[in-house]
Amino acid sequence: MEIKHSGFDEHHVLHELKHQLPAQAPLKDFIHHNTLHAFQHYPFHKGIRMASKILGYKVSFTLAEFRNLYLEKRINEAVLERVLAELKGKEHVQVWKEKVLTAALENTSLPRIGSVRSGWKRKFQIDLDSLVQPILFRIICGYLDQGIAVWTFPIEHKGFLIALKEMEQNSFTSFFRNARARDLLIKTNCKIEDLLKIVVGDESLFEHYLFDQQFAHQGWSGMVSTIEDQPGTLLNSKKLSLHDLIVFELLLEIDALDTHFGEIWSPLGYKIKTKPVDLFSEVHETELNEVLTIWQEAFEWTYYDQVLAGIKTRKKLEKMTNVSNNFQAMFCIDDRECSFRRYLEKFDPSCETYGTPGFFGVEFYYQPVDGEFYTKVCPAPVTPKYLIKGIGVGPKLKQEKDIHFSKHTHSFYSGWLISQTLGFWSAIKLFINIFRPTMSPATASSFKHMHKSSKLTIENKNLADRENDLQVGFAIDEMAIRVEGLLKSIGLIKDFAPIVYVVGHGSSSINNPHYSAYDCGACSGRAGSVNSRAISYMANHTVVREILRTKGIDIPTETLFVGGLHDTTRDEIVFYDEDSLSELNKALHKKNELTFEKALDHNAKERSRRFLSIDTKLSASKIHDKIKTRSVSLFEPRPELNHATNALCIVGRRELTKGIFLDRRSFLNSYDYTIDPDGSILTNIVRPLGPVCGGINLEYFFSRVDNQKLGAGTKLPHNVMGLFGVANGIDGDLRPGLPSQMIEVHDPVRLLIIIEHFPSIVLQAIQKQKETYEWFINEWVKLVAVNPETNELSVFKDGSFTPYDVLEKKLETVTNLTSILESQHENLPVFLIS
Repeated sequence: MEIKHSGFDEHHVLHELKHQLPAQAPLKDFIHHNTLHAFQHYPFHKGIRMASKILGYKVSFTLAEFRNLYLEKRINEAVLERVLAELKGKEHVQVWKEKVLTAALENTSLPRIGSVRSGWKRKFQIDLDSLVQPILFRIICGYLDQGIAVWTFPIEHKGFLIALKEMEQNSFTSFFRNARARDLLIKTNCKIEDLLKIVVGDESLFEHYLFDQQFAHQGWSGMVSTIEDQPGTLLNSKKLSLHDLIVFELLLEIDALDTHFGEIWSPLGYKIKTKPVDLFSEVHETELNEVLTIWQEAFEWTYYDQVLAGIKTRKKLEKMTNVSNNFQAMFCIDDRECSFRRYLEKFDPSCETYGTPGFFGVEFYYQPVDGEFYTKVCPAPVTPKYLIKGIGVGPKLKQEKDIHFSKHTHSFYSGWLISQTLGFWSAIKLFINIFRPTMSPATASSFKHMHKSSKLTIENKNLADRENDLQVGFAIDEMAIRVEGLLKSIGLIKDFAPIVYVVGHGSSSINNPHYSAYDCGACSGRAGSVNSRAISYMANHTVVREILRTKGIDIPTETLFVGGLHDTTRDEIVFYDEDSLSELNKALHKKNELTFEKALDHNAKERSRRFLSIDTKLSASKIHDKIKTRSVSLFEPRPELNHATNALCIVGRRELTKGIFLDRRSFLNSYDYTIDPDGSILTNIVRPLGPVCGGINLEYFFSRVDNQKLGAGTKLPHNVMGLFGVANGIDGDLRPGLPSQMIEVHDPVRLLIIIEHFPSIVLQAIQKQKETYEWFINEWVKLVAVNPETNELSVFKDGSFTPYDVLEKKLETVTNLTSILESQHENLPVFLIS
């Protein structure tokens, strides 16, 4: 049989594999991103259609699910008809409406991935996955282990394949059951192409086979690829590449086939009569695809229209002048701060709140007191040049820990002794904690990220002070640049209150491997406490203020900035460096603390409506106590719902949304167009909105619609693998997305970004960078501009803005918000608050 050769380019195939595989980093750096980033250069609906057909992902609700949403009135009929008119033409609305509502449409085609490698099972009744993956996963996990294993992997720092070769040469046992695979590893260069000739034979099938093989365990392959590209994401770095993983897996396959058949067997390619369709050939749109696109647009615009109606019909609120603010407070743009800000403004109407990315414009690595490693506390794509170190003051600062959590428990003698003594006490404590949950050393708490009593090396007084090629602290002019950038970006350049709070956020939970996903995405999955202290120190610096005055920002001497941290799970807040306040401001701060406490109580009560185990009719303070208990309960798989239900990002003055109930679904980025007429500040604001806010939104979107392949399934059977990933059982694939407990109440709609500025300026801002523009032009996020003078709305589509008329002409006005929140568990419609 003559085989036609198409040529195999190993470098190209590895590059394409790395581009297509999941890119989720290890657990300590779990940062939200667009799960289908490989298809982002296509328009959204085409991209997800290709991902579905090629890789077998579910990328939207099913037809039946959409139709149920329509029957439940969660998809508006008028919106559906508008979408049909826009996509199919007004003359075809009725024909397509009938198809959308009643046509029998099924997806009968199989995904392309797996079609070559499945030949082993189909023709030879041999399941290579079950024979190879258990040993493959265990050895890879042992090599990458970050501290769970009792014994470290031998020769771990020479590289994975070198380690395997030396172990094979010097061990009495072998990873392989037959001589051929062992000899190939020890005596040859182990080229992927040579191994594929043994397993597949037909060179034209090599690329497809490798995709089939690696996507049979996309979690492990994606993790290896990410670690190869970002070795620093492991504290104990390892030399492992996707190339090494493929070589080892091919050797294990050869060994499994030799065991099954003996050494006389033919490569798979010689047995395949009909060549499979090329993986990445054109994916044609079916009628089902068209209908699902219509439903998705109608589902999204049903919600968007309500929000835009709120902005259109809201009562215009003029900024209060000549009123003495008790305080101003900056928060992260995080959607979980949306309701907290609303309650602060309710209980102290004279205060002002602002939203900005939670690293507050200061990018650096942080090394805590007695910490061995540096942690990045700024957006993941940024590579900082600065280091801030924690310094202990007074008695040595140490984190509390349980004595039985020690490496000594692994040794034969001390392990036996500890288990017979401390082990009994540990069991008793565990039993008590099940029924009376409390904070313990095992609790992951955002407040532990930085010790409150520590000092920070924020100011650099000697530029020669460097460590590992990082400048320790910031020079005066560098601090001034960052404070100026922060204040101008949110529009706070005058009328300063006596106290300006800068509040980062973090989270607390126990028994939660996805802990970093609950912290601040703008701080690379860390708490924002160090950042809040750093920018406050900079803004309080007298020389920095002198420089700012030359820039038109005059901060009064009596105004002081105070850093803080909001724990979004427990709804607790801590403030830093309070001793720097004047006596007058200390008294004011005491008063403000009461406002914060009251707001936190009511914020906890609002959040509780999502938690079925809590009686939402209890008082705010009692519910708050239950929320705190919930955060440390071993049996609680939902310490909080994180970004679930996120759907909006609003860039503008607070007056744009004040008085509109957005149900904690919106990122809020403060911005004042009046001080940015040319849009230069806006350009810097929109640059991270796609990767950060859009990335959060799309990871929730795809984890919701396909929780088995793009999500992590239920977290209840998860095992932590090597402290870097989670899997089901001891031999399962790593789960790259979000567990079901994080996404079950989420509506899969794309992020709608609303920007308050003239459409021409907004267009100019998003077009400055190709990477930024891709998010908007391909509609992986949606965009609306609000004309700040006329309040007219314009939707961005196909490269330009067009006017938008809302269908929801009048929104309900609610006078008693509490009664609604006590009785509703599901997402609430948008309404006005009187």
